[in-house]
Order: sequence, then C-alpha cells, then structure tokens
Amino acid sequence: MREWYFEYEIQVNRPGLLGDIASLLGMLRVNIVTINGVDQGRRGMLLRAEHDVQLERFEQIVSTIETIAVTKFREPKLRDILAVRHGRYIQRDADDRKTFRFVRDELGLLVDFMAEIFKQEGHKLVGLRGMPRVGKTESIVAASVSANKKWIFLSSTMIKQTVRNQLMGDEFNENNIFILDGIVTRRAHDERHMQLVREMMRMPTIKVVEHPDMFIQQSEYSIEDFDYIIELRHHPDEEITYEVMEKNNFVNDKSQVDDMFGGGFNF
Repeated sequence: MREWYFEYEIQVNRPGLLGDIASLLGMLRVNIVTINGVDQGRRGMLLRAEHDVQLERFEQIVSTIETIAVTKFREPKLRDILAVRHGRYIQRDADDRKTFRFVRDELGLLVDFMAEIFKQEGHKLVGLRGMPRVGKTESIVAASVSANKKWIFLSSTMIKQTVRNQLMGDEFNENNIFILDGIVTRRAHDERHMQLVREMMRMPTIKVVEHPDMFIQQSEYSIEDFDYIIELRHHPDEEITYEVMEKNNFVNDKSQVDDMFGGGFNF
C-alpha cells in the first residue's frame, strides 16, 4: 500500500465539492485515511492506494477541476501528517528550514511533533529554545511518553539542579531519550559530566538540548550539528533572551515547579 498527501485550495466553494472528490477517489479505489482543513480555504488528505497508477490517474483528473487548485501532491512529510491531524501547519523559519516555531497554546501540536521525531531510529539532535516556564521540559517528557520512550536527564532544573556524570544499568540504551539543559551543562565545569555528554552524542539515539545556544558556547558542537531547532514562546512576539535565564536558572521549590507544570504534579 502506498500513502500520499493531497492538498487543494478551494477556488469556488460550491455545495458537493468534497463529495465529488471523494467519489472520484472511490471510483479509482483510493482510500481516504484522514481529511481535515489545514488552512483557510485549504483541505488536506492522506490517501492510500495499492498501486501508483491509481494515484497518478487521480492527479491527472483532479488537476482539470476548475473549482479547486492542487497545492500539494506528494509522499507525506511529517509536517503534512501533523497538519491533517491538527488542522494547521507548523510554522517554519523562512531562512532556516530546520527551525520550527510554536507558542504555548500549541503544546499539543508540539508534543505530537516531537513524539514523531522520537519514534525515528538513529541519531537525532534536537535543540529547544524558550524562556522559563513556557513548557519546554514538560513537552519533552510528554513527547517521550507519547513515543513510548524512557527519558534520562543528563542535566536539568526540573525539580532540582541535576548534573549526571555517569549512567547506570539499562540507562545505556539507544531507545532512551537523553535530555540536557544547556545552561546547567555550561555551568557545570565537571569534566566527568562533559565526558558523559560526549559519549551520549556519539550514540545513535535521540538527544534533546534545552537552550542549545548556551550549550555550544563551551563545547565542541555548533548549531549546525542540530537536526531540528524548536522555538517555544508564550506569544508570537516574545523575544528569547538568555540574561534572565542565566540569573534564574535553578528551580528550588515546589511552587516554582507547580508554576512550570500548571500544578499538575504532586511531590
């Protein structure tokens, strides 16, 4: 079975338009897996067919329909799948195509996006930018759960400051998600910790670095080494700066943790 992504923009929104397209797909024995609006005036569909010729015939016929304009017809990318699932596209940086932007109201979409990355095999280095209490760590943990992966903190301030310099037993597992806080790691000045970080970087597994710009300042890595850069803001115009974060990096009491997680955890 072959999956394909089909997206079109409505030129004339007449009654029965979607039914006509669905009927055409049915006649060609192409199944609609998922359908949703993905933007104003646009619909997206995930299609499935046994043979390529069925999809090729559909593309030829649908391109002649004057009431729609075909905008995408291709093998589905991750952004296509999530757009159909959530009804909107993930915002992407126009200049840096590996940078994706979210606001806090889109945490569900962000978690789904990271979970799909976490399900992939092999090395992936993900950087996550964002101001304090915007939901960075909770999103990583939720995405790990969604991907059915165990998460390991190499450095963190989620509950208390954590700096690991060794792993135990089954923690050395390529299926685990390794998480580190770039500010904490940068401040650690612990060669055993940095050696552990280097070892994790060489492993063919998923690594997530909060505050990647701070992480690269005192390491041999660069921003080009990251496969994905994710930016999470409280609102679209928020500026991500590091002066405040370096001064207020540590989470020392339950009230701060409750503020980060909306009071959803009990300690």
